[in-house]
Amino acid sequence: MQRYQLAPSILAANFTRLGEDVRQALQAGVSMIHVDVMDGHFVPNISIGPMIVRALRPLADEYQATLDVHLMISDPDRYLEAFATAGADILTVHVETCPHLHRTVQRIRELGVRPGVTLNPATPLVALEEMLPVVDQVLVMSVNPGFGGQSYIAASTERIRRLRQRLGELGSVAALEVDGGITPDNAHEVLAAGATVLVAGTAVFGGPHTIAENVRAFQQVFERQA
Repeated sequence: MQRYQLAPSILAANFTRLGEDVRQALQAGVSMIHVDVMDGHFVPNISIGPMIVRALRPLADEYQATLDVHLMISDPDRYLEAFATAGADILTVHVETCPHLHRTVQRIRELGVRPGVTLNPATPLVALEEMLPVVDQVLVMSVNPGFGGQSYIAASTERIRRLRQRLGELGSVAALEVDGGITPDNAHEVLAAGATVLVAGTAVFGGPHTIAENVRAFQQVFERQA
């Protein structure tokens, strides 16, 4: 397994050619695609639903890639089965939206999907403490969720470092993912703090360079960090 992974967020892709953009990222060597699901309630934006996950599933299968689905929605329990059936490999839920978080995580696993948990930048890391031993992925939000293209919150680096230390103390092999404002310029800092998966939207699907060139810029950081 690769030590580090880049998970391009399709939120920043061109939706008139979504399949083409995702294919270019996969052809460039990406093995995980990040799908941000927003409901306009928990976060101030509306994005996509299970149909997009279902549409991407054959493409992900073609490249043996993982569909990493981040549910930024209120009452995610209502939609777990729909996203699992659509083809999600990982379902990440927010501690802020799950009053019975352990049960939610258990349900995700029962559906044959890897569970992940996350929290907003202002939510204390201790809110994740009881879940760290039972999840496959922990996501640190390094921006306030809802919109792409935001700048990385500098205090996130220390949160990543603290969480990496705690995962180590627990002997956890959960992936430590970071989402928000990630670019090749700050990727080294984030990886050095302990992250293993970087979510990047605008830095992959935007800017003057091709998707392949943007992916390669991250891969070069991974190589130097290794």
